[in-house]
Amino acid sequence: MIEKILEYIYPPTCGVCGKICKEYICNKCSIRLRKYEIKNNHVIIIRNKEKHFDELLCIFKYEDIVRDMIIKYKFQNKPYLYKTFSKIILKNEKTCGFLEKYDIIIPVPISRKRKHERGYNQTQLIAKEIAEILNIKLGNNILIKERDTKAQSGLSKKDRATNIKDVFKITDYKTIKNMKILIFDDIYTTGSTANECARVLKEAGAQKVGVLTIAKDYKK
Repeated sequence: MIEKILEYIYPPTCGVCGKICKEYICNKCSIRLRKYEIKNNHVIIIRNKEKHFDELLCIFKYEDIVRDMIIKYKFQNKPYLYKTFSKIILKNEKTCGFLEKYDIIIPVPISRKRKHERGYNQTQLIAKEIAEILNIKLGNNILIKERDTKAQSGLSKKDRATNIKDVFKITDYKTIKNMKILIFDDIYTTGSTANECARVLKEAGAQKVGVLTIAKDYKK
């Protein structure tokens, strides 16, 4: 429902420059964003035993234009930017190929309090669009966040892991058993949030868990 409301209220514009654009990202800004793509962008196979997910793909470096867009989307009440992020992801053949290996895409959940304050879950809006276009099952409420936590951005790597420990819960074990699950998030920093989500999913019987994020923050 929220997607239809947003489409009605906000005309299609480029999420970078703000000009009217039916594709939600103009050619000029698509070219500008190439500067922030992670070079030799490839799927990272996880061999660290402390990580519970199997592979990771991050599209951009969390810098400048990309950082500004994500901050506006999450914290400045600009939910319509989900269209731009969705288009960016869907235009990338390599990313689409990565997505299509999975049975279910699960957006990282936020707490009820955070969703009430923001009005939307930023990862959910994008994941829904991706799932519909690529015909992948959307696991919208399979994984929930049971309680509110401190913002991860202001914490150390150790504190991030502690802060997010045991806050996620599975609501539908049958659906994910023996399935290949893709966790979708906006930013990958230390990987604590993705790792905790993956741990819970693996313990619930998921066959494989991958992680896709819009950006990777190399400064942490």
